[in-house]
Amino acid sequence: MELIELLKKSMLFSGLKDPDLAELATITVRRKFKKSESLFGEGDEATGFYLLVSGSIKLCRVAHDGREKVLHFVRPGETFAEAAFFGDGRYPAEARAMETGEVLYLPKEGFLELMARNPGFALNLVVSLSLMLRRFALQIEELSFADVTSRLASFLVRRAEEKSTNYGGITYIDLGIKKGEIASRLGTASETISRTFKKLKEEGIIEVQGNRVVIHQMEKLQKLCERHE
Repeated sequence: MELIELLKKSMLFSGLKDPDLAELATITVRRKFKKSESLFGEGDEATGFYLLVSGSIKLCRVAHDGREKVLHFVRPGETFAEAAFFGDGRYPAEARAMETGEVLYLPKEGFLELMARNPGFALNLVVSLSLMLRRFALQIEELSFADVTSRLASFLVRRAEEKSTNYGGITYIDLGIKKGEIASRLGTASETISRTFKKLKEEGIIEVQGNRVVIHQMEKLQKLCERHE
């Protein structure tokens, strides 16, 4: 029953009925992971996909010059590695743990069998892939048209929506990642991100306290997100 409740929390499976979820639970494997652990590497055989239950995962690739490019930070409730069903049968990126947590592993072979018997599983997979495509389209748009200040502002606003606390109108964000990883995610250099953080601080919009950001003027930060549109 607990496994079914965990599956329900995913947008991918939220439309399934309990009997379908019970069937899905029979092929699902629970896996715990530690910080810095790699769930799979770029180019590894794609044997299945995952649903993040807790913790944090980043999907990343390493360029020929050794630089790391973060493609996406996975949030609890999201599925990832659906590429297991398409292409050359290899994972296109590495999945590395940012902190300790747990995933649900859904093997490719078992899921394909469920899809053959129940079209609802196939429909849910299409929905998941559509959301993933929309997410990457937004990322490409940001990298193409937004300046670094707008990109960083968008990142902070999204982070505030995902994981923050609010006291007296002031928002506190736990970044959970290093500035270098933020720079990689936003397609710029660490030095540029540091200067942009400093600029936002000097304008009184935010305050940086170690790995925590205090947002004093959320409305101004949101306007910076919209500046490039």
